[in-house]
Parts: sequence; structure tokens; C-alpha cells
Amino acid sequence: MDKLKENPNLILQNFNNVLIFLGLAVSFSSLQDTTKTQNNFSKKIYENPKKGKAFILSICFMIILILTFGLIGYYNSVESLLKDLSVGLIVLSLGMFGFLKAIIEMFENHRKDKNAN
Repeated sequence: MDKLKENPNLILQNFNNVLIFLGLAVSFSSLQDTTKTQNNFSKKIYENPKKGKAFILSICFMIILILTFGLIGYYNSVESLLKDLSVGLIVLSLGMFGFLKAIIEMFENHRKDKNAN
């Protein structure tokens, strides 16, 4: 707590590192096998066309929102710390693009209306 009192920007610096590593982790999660689901909850979402499309649209909205905040923050901020935080947001949103690709592949692999056995 003493270090935090001396340097209040420490929280934002650490949060930037969290965003960067989270974006990296999310991008690595796109390397998973898209023919299998992790649990029954995700299987129910991917098998239902309405739920799957709604989930894909919500992820698209999140990516656009995070990328927009990151780009606006990067180009409009004068402070170095806010630019770094914006770079963390941009890395997170770019990592989510790979995750979106994996979600779309899982949705196509598990749809009950197109993949009738």
C-alpha cells in the first residue's frame, strides 16, 4: 500500500499489462479444437441457431466497442499512461478476433438445423 501511495499510476500500469496478457490468452484460446465443446452450457448455445447467432453478435459488439475505445483513447490522449492503456485495449480486441473465428467455427460444427445426423 505504501508503494501505491507513492505511485498512484501503478494501478493503471498493471491494468495495461493485464489487458495485454488477456488479449494474448484469448488469442491462444482460438487454437482449440472447434469440433468439441467445453461444457454442456456452450453446447446448448452452439446447437441452437438463435442463441448461437445472438452470442456471435454480442461478441462482435464487444470487439467493436473495445476496439473503438482503444483507438479513440490512443489518438486523443496526450498522456503516455492513457496511450499505453489504449494499446492494451487494442491488443485485447485483436485477440478477440481469433476467438470470434473459433466461435463461428464451433457454431457451424454443432448446429442442429444444418448438421442433422
